[in-house]
Amino acid sequence: MHIRTKAGRTMRVALAVGLAGLASTALAVSIPASPNATAYQTAGQNWSMWQGDPSGARFNGAETKINPQTVGNLKLKWAYSYAAIPYARTGSQPAIVDGVLYVGAPNSKFLALDAKTGATRWTFDLTTVVAGDTNSVRDGAAVVGNNVYFGDSTGRVYAVDRQSGRLVWARQVDTHVSARMTGSPLVHDGHVFIGVSTDEGGNARDPNFACCTHRGQVVSLNARTGAVDWRYYTVPEAKAVGTWPSGATKYSPSGGSVWSSPVVDADTGTIFVGTGNSATGSEGDIDTMLALDTDSGKPRWKHTLTSPDLYTAACDDVANEYCPGAGEYALDADIGASANVIDVGGRKLVAIGQKGGMFYALDARTGETVWQTELAKLDPSLKDPGSVGVEWGSVYDGKRIYAATQRSNPGRLFALDPATGKILWQTNHPADGCTTGGAAAEPELCELAFTPAVSGTPGLVYEGSADGKMRIFSAGDGKILWTYDAVRQYDGVNGQPGQGRGIGGNGGAVIADGMMYVQAAYFPFYASDKGGVLLAFGL
Repeated sequence: MHIRTKAGRTMRVALAVGLAGLASTALAVSIPASPNATAYQTAGQNWSMWQGDPSGARFNGAETKINPQTVGNLKLKWAYSYAAIPYARTGSQPAIVDGVLYVGAPNSKFLALDAKTGATRWTFDLTTVVAGDTNSVRDGAAVVGNNVYFGDSTGRVYAVDRQSGRLVWARQVDTHVSARMTGSPLVHDGHVFIGVSTDEGGNARDPNFACCTHRGQVVSLNARTGAVDWRYYTVPEAKAVGTWPSGATKYSPSGGSVWSSPVVDADTGTIFVGTGNSATGSEGDIDTMLALDTDSGKPRWKHTLTSPDLYTAACDDVANEYCPGAGEYALDADIGASANVIDVGGRKLVAIGQKGGMFYALDARTGETVWQTELAKLDPSLKDPGSVGVEWGSVYDGKRIYAATQRSNPGRLFALDPATGKILWQTNHPADGCTTGGAAAEPELCELAFTPAVSGTPGLVYEGSADGKMRIFSAGDGKILWTYDAVRQYDGVNGQPGQGRGIGGNGGAVIADGMMYVQAAYFPFYASDKGGVLLAFGL
């Protein structure tokens, strides 16, 4: 997965790694015992992890204040403005627990804010662990027991005390210079499960870059101490296999990033997570759903959805000899989304959308395909053909699965029958998204694309867009019930000006206790001289 501009260019920000030698050491560990160290918070008032719950539903069934009758009364309550860092993608999805909002920022900060007012409760400074000020927290936090868990852009995972912001532990799980945490942690049964991804594929646009050496992995950490329990690599270790036409060393195999957050079937002790495409070579678990034993990390099954899929940013705008699969199998059809573990007629399924446009239901026990439905057409002749489908995640409300497609011209929101995959309804992205509101001033940036993960509450489906608008739909028929244009300037409650950008990133809307929280801080970078904003809406 490579996040691109409309023109297909990969934007990168230089990120300081620092302290690379800490791969096997944890920092500042003074750990209080807690009888609730792995207890999730009650839903309704809270949304305590990226998935909403460990099975990945992304559905708050206890939310009653915002409903189909009241949703039209939602109003902006506050905005928090981020630091103005060029091309920073602030995609950290907030977590809400006991009236406190926890979120990562692009300037080496992790924040605890009052969920009703946006007032700062505390700030954790990542520079106390990693020197420099270009670290960022792009994934969403998980709040479990006394701790808040999150990853950063240097391959590290953190646990901080949720009351004080005091560091409990920090662990570097990947020392590769391009290691990133885009997928959020899943905390279950005393373990923190998290995937590792990379931005190395963007470097391949430079013919002199010795591509590529990063390999994806899933890591299990002890939730109390940060010690590594096990790690599962998705591809073998890269070795020098020759040279590129420029003379730069060529390494293979590489890729298989884990972009998304795992989900769990607690009954069988199995986590499910998808992998990304190859950067070089074809070995390993590429575009594959993994079912891993929570205790050992050993695979229970694997199911490859697309093969081969050999893709880097070189496939966009560099001569084809740097992209062997150009026009054929350079697809970028990663499994970038998190799954939903659902029960249909007593049979447990893993429902998952793929960037390439297909949506699957797999048997949770065996991995076999139960059904598959094409939501968008993958076209290998396009630049970045895998950007047509489901980017980050879907919703299961006990009746239907809801999923949205990104660059399917236009993006679309779907409701699917969980038993058969039949499309129950679909709603096209509004055609005027780029000609109305703030995006109309920069139509060359705008796209009619549903990028974020979808979220849900009873009777409602929530989805943002690259046109900078947040929309709420009827779960029954897909009609748009509420729209807010975020592309405007804000005076942040933190005393800084901010600018609404595209609504996207790793997460989606979070709904808890009569409030909805949305990140308007991602690509496209409308009026990008200011930082993006976190927006809070209430009745």
